[in-house]
Amino acid sequence: MTVTKIMIVVALMAGLVWMAGLGIKSIPIKYVRSEGVFQYLSKDEIQAVLQPLVMTGFFDADMQAIHQAVSELIWVDSVTVKRVWPDAIDIKIYEKKPYVRWGQQSLITVRGEIITPKHIDQFKNMPILQGPEQQQAKTLEIMKGVNIALADQSLKMAEFTINDRWAWKIKLTTGLEILLGRNEQLKKLQRFLKTLEVLGQEHVERIAIVDLRYPNGYAVSWKPGTKEIDWKKIANPQHEIDG
Repeated sequence: MTVTKIMIVVALMAGLVWMAGLGIKSIPIKYVRSEGVFQYLSKDEIQAVLQPLVMTGFFDADMQAIHQAVSELIWVDSVTVKRVWPDAIDIKIYEKKPYVRWGQQSLITVRGEIITPKHIDQFKNMPILQGPEQQQAKTLEIMKGVNIALADQSLKMAEFTINDRWAWKIKLTTGLEILLGRNEQLKKLQRFLKTLEVLGQEHVERIAIVDLRYPNGYAVSWKPGTKEIDWKKIANPQHEIDG
C-alpha cells in the first residue's frame, strides 16, 4: 500500500513537470483570494500591487515577488502566499495594530514599529508618545508602566514625552501636566498619586501643572482664576470640623 502511494505521488509530480514542459504552465490565474481581518488596509491597495503580478500563467506567477509586494504595504504585518491548483493564488495577510501616536504624523504599532500612514486623522484620539530618536521601543515600554500607575487612579494619559535628556512629562486627558524630571520618576509619580485623595477631586481639577522634580515634595501651578488654596484645611480637615 505504501509503495503504491509513493508511485502515485511521483507520477503526479512527473505529470506536472511534463505539462509545464508542453506549455500548460501558461494556464491563466482565475482567482486571487486575499484573507484577513482588515481595519486599516483596503482591498484596493492590495489589488493595485497584485494586478501586474498575476496577469500571467499559474506556473509563471512569481510567489516571491507577490510576497514582497504585499509585505511592503504599510499596514501589512505578515503575509503568506501559495498556489492552489489549478488556477488560484491564496494570500493570507495579518494587519499591523496601532498602539499610540508617535509625534504628530506617525504611529507606533504594538510591536514597537514606527509607521506613517497617509491619513492620521482617524487616530487623533490615541495618546501621543514622543521620545528620543531611535528609542521608540524603550519609550513605549516606559509609557506602558506609567499608564498602569495612572489607571489605578482612573486617570487617562493624553501625551507622554521623554526629551533628549530623558526627562519625563505627562499630560492627562483632563489637561493636567505632570513634570517628572530625570530621576526616580515612577517613585515620584506614585507619591503624587497617593496625595490625590487628600487634595480632593475639586482641588485636583484646579491644577494646571504639578512639578515633581523635587526630592521631598512638589510644586503646583493653578489654573487661571483659581482662588487661593488653604493648605492647612487640606492637610488637616479634622481641624476645620473641630473648630
